[in-house]
Amino acid sequence: MRFGGRVAVRVVRVPAKQRPEQFDHPNRNKLHRIPTNGPFATTGHVELRDNTIKALCNADLNENFVVGRDVSLPETTIRTVRKPLRHIGGGIRVSQRPILAFFAGKMHGRVRPRLLKYWRDKDEDMKIYGSLPGRIARNMSYIRHMKSSKYCICPMGYEVNSPRIVEAIYYECVPVIIADNFVLPLSEVLEWTAFSVTVAEADIPKLKEILLAIPLKRYLKMLMNAKMAKPDPNSSVLASFDKLEHLQLERAKTRAASFGSHNLKASLSCELAVPITHV
Repeated sequence: MRFGGRVAVRVVRVPAKQRPEQFDHPNRNKLHRIPTNGPFATTGHVELRDNTIKALCNADLNENFVVGRDVSLPETTIRTVRKPLRHIGGGIRVSQRPILAFFAGKMHGRVRPRLLKYWRDKDEDMKIYGSLPGRIARNMSYIRHMKSSKYCICPMGYEVNSPRIVEAIYYECVPVIIADNFVLPLSEVLEWTAFSVTVAEADIPKLKEILLAIPLKRYLKMLMNAKMAKPDPNSSVLASFDKLEHLQLERAKTRAASFGSHNLKASLSCELAVPITHV
């Protein structure tokens, strides 16, 4: 994980007797520290690409992420550094939520402009914006919009992941993930269909139709599960993910042994608990 420019990488060492002979390469005794362009760094280095278990947020199948070997981690935005758990929870009753779906954010990547093309100012139930206009934010903040919406749209930006996915869970709003080829965080230990909706990029024009087709009973179950997934108010934001990360990384240890890898070398290309500017 990267905090303030520092990278912490968990290393898994496998005894030599458990490794096939072909895996005893001198470079396997080294800990590789890779910057935030980790996926590209490994793509350009054949040996590193073929002999690395990556743990990263930008888990993109089009960027050399290997399902069953690599690890997808979550990221989120800390909006109040001194009180990171401020505003978490407190979503209003479903019957009183006036908004079907909400999104506000900067226009980067291939998905967001398409989302606005079809839904900005097109439907009263769909509050889809670029950056949240000041005249609207003065009456209802970004966080209040999330807490007043049944679904929070989480489209990819420059990368497939979005801090909004975790934000939506924090603010008790069912996340709607729009990012083809994205391997969801901690997907080996989390059943994402239990508390989120995934929509293909090609189905953006049918977004409202898809959401309205979800039965109320299923929606309420997803919302309840999302509430259960948010942080414990008595612990830190990071501690809330610690058990899940531990489970997933334990699986990575097992994979390292099965692959015969001497150590798990991770490219952690996300900021898991620091403010993110272009969200």
